[in-house]
Amino acid sequence: MNTKVNLAGVELKNPVMEGSGTFGSGAEYREFVDLNKLGAVVTKGVANVPWPGNPTPRIAETASGMLNAIGLQNPGIDVLIRRDIPFLKQFDTKIVVNVCGKTTEDYLEVVERLSDEPVDLLEINISCPNVKEGGIAFGQNPKAVEAITKAVKKVAKQPVIMKLSPNVTDITEMAKAAEAGGADVLSLINTLTGMKIDIYKQDFALANKTGGLSGPAIKPIAVRMVYQVANAVNIPIIGMGGIQTGEDAMEFILAGATAVAVGTANFNNPFATEQVAAGIESYMRRMGVDDIRDLIGKVK
Repeated sequence: MNTKVNLAGVELKNPVMEGSGTFGSGAEYREFVDLNKLGAVVTKGVANVPWPGNPTPRIAETASGMLNAIGLQNPGIDVLIRRDIPFLKQFDTKIVVNVCGKTTEDYLEVVERLSDEPVDLLEINISCPNVKEGGIAFGQNPKAVEAITKAVKKVAKQPVIMKLSPNVTDITEMAKAAEAGGADVLSLINTLTGMKIDIYKQDFALANKTGGLSGPAIKPIAVRMVYQVANAVNIPIIGMGGIQTGEDAMEFILAGATAVAVGTANFNNPFATEQVAAGIESYMRRMGVDDIRDLIGKVK
């Protein structure tokens, strides 16, 4: 049975990785998950300097999901290079570094620093709804998406994944803009902007007022957007949004995703990524399919 997939010339042993920001940079989950069994590990978003993130409270539960307004808190590129990349190199898995920034120059600085590092793919986060400057403005304007993609591609030594925001009128417009800018792969969807109010405190549940909604609640929207984008561009897609099981992952693959990322599920089930990978194999056996690639985008 072949579960290998190809993302811009990088071969993954299976299509499963975890969503940036839900797994640390792998070390926190090593007791629960054999990282060798994942197609790739995606680091937490990394910026050119350490970011403190948003004030607390930063997380609130919702029906079938959660809101987060972490604000991309991260220790910065120096710590990633010194600590996280060497840790991940111990495992037989591909390394994807998620890059965040507030200006184009911020992104380029991180991408340039990574040019000589042993990482396989770069995921450029232009779509986080919890950062007041930078990300969301890039992610909601097709001209800005194309421009930042072009700028990153000029300096990147690794293939570039552009992570798209669902908080737009037409996701295909953003996808085509990223493709026009030279993106090698797209990942979608990031969280949907939401709000929760504590009726007893009569105040916002999150200090940031709004946060990103993730989890099973957003899966039908994510599957729809992956399907639309798969039929609008000619580059591979990493699908994400509410995946908890192998069956969930197969919806995204049949809709057109080449790979999938497991995010919020990691918080309530630290074994989720490995279980999703096993679930995909068991689905293939059940359906009598020998090659995962025969299933990508099968539903038209």
